[in-house]
Amino acid sequence: MAEQGLSAWLQPVHDEYLNEYPPACNRRVEWLTGFSGSAGPAAVLPRKAALFTDGRYTLQAQNEVDAASFERHNISDQMPEAWLAGHLSSGDRVGYDPRLYTQDMLRRMGKALGKKGVELVPVENLVDQVWKDRPPAPSSRVFIHDDKYAGETSASRRGRMAAKLKELGAEAAVLTAPDGICWLLNIRGRDIENTPLVLARAILDAKGKVRLYINPARCSPEVCAHLGAEVELCDPAALESGLAALGREKRRVLCDPASAPVWFTQVLADAGADIVEAQDPTVLAKAIKNPVELQGMRDAHIRDGVAVVKLLAWLDHETAEREVSEIEVGEMLLSLRESHPMFREPSFPTIAGSGPHGAIVHYRATPESNRALRPGELFLLDSGGQYPDGTTDITRTVPIGTPSAEHKERFARVLKGHIALATAVFPEGTAGSQLDALARQYLWQAGLDYDHGTGHGVGHFLGVHEG
Repeated sequence: MAEQGLSAWLQPVHDEYLNEYPPACNRRVEWLTGFSGSAGPAAVLPRKAALFTDGRYTLQAQNEVDAASFERHNISDQMPEAWLAGHLSSGDRVGYDPRLYTQDMLRRMGKALGKKGVELVPVENLVDQVWKDRPPAPSSRVFIHDDKYAGETSASRRGRMAAKLKELGAEAAVLTAPDGICWLLNIRGRDIENTPLVLARAILDAKGKVRLYINPARCSPEVCAHLGAEVELCDPAALESGLAALGREKRRVLCDPASAPVWFTQVLADAGADIVEAQDPTVLAKAIKNPVELQGMRDAHIRDGVAVVKLLAWLDHETAEREVSEIEVGEMLLSLRESHPMFREPSFPTIAGSGPHGAIVHYRATPESNRALRPGELFLLDSGGQYPDGTTDITRTVPIGTPSAEHKERFARVLKGHIALATAVFPEGTAGSQLDALARQYLWQAGLDYDHGTGHGVGHFLGVHEG
């Protein structure tokens, strides 16, 4: 920071692909602070620093982050830019990595910091410069996501997205989100644990042709044949020159301000491109599952549900006879899932939290934290599986022995909210945030709440969280 003339440094949890769960080489906040969760940006001053988490990670941050080094804040109460504004003065400079922040993020932060006369300065990532034992970047082999599971060919998807570009008046689109690229090309990979992603970038033109920036050695002849002549494989090192060429040709290029890091728009604009600010066309198309995907997701949930029901039956039997540990439950559930030939991997690390651990929303049992499931306590089991026809995420709260009156009362309130949400009839155009109150109303009546969202989208053999 001193060498760069910076007063502060901002470091988000996500990486340059905006991954919620980055590969090991991109877990910069974890290296810096010890925090391993998926939401927790850090702000660093020369003699003070802070970590900002949401309600899912309040307890986890207390366990993982040294309070003497980092203040810990709930992001709903204190945003990083507000904290920085309170500690900085006019003329101070806050460094950020332009490959990690989108236009929308910077506009929000700039608005808060600009009022204090504080400048946001793009620089090369400072963490990368001092992280000496950084793991290597992932480079898994690309594999084909069969059309029988996708329900549509890549050529069809590319044609639909090209038509959308023309509708928006764009000649090309920069695709920066790996899940959108995997959806578009019907490919998958193993670059990230639990999520079958290929970490790559792409440029789609209005004729449906794609330049995919990925090491060609990662694509077998079968994958190349699947991609076809309309998809050109390009070395990732050529990405900047490819963007600059669009600029020199004065192309109208779509860049999503919500998902494309500002580095992309800077390179394009500097080269003379006309930037079209619009949503990445794959986002909505990917979220609207086709009939084949929908049926596959139903089949995957039934298949996965069988494993969970077997686990619950085993749990009832075993806990009546002996002590069972959190890790043992997770291992048994994995073995039950693995018994089906279509199972590929968990969709996220299993959350098996007994007693007080059940309050740590994204708890992960370790040999050090592992505890027994004890009579009179509740046990939280949150897990999922990846199958080629669908991704699952299923949570169950289980009483060990006889539940208390308080357990029953709280469970009933959650159940009533669940039923209210599931049976709601609402007009087209209603947002999820408007329906959210239906799920919470019975808890609110008792002065209770939960500090996280009610639900989320799920990808199709992609991310377990999806818009």
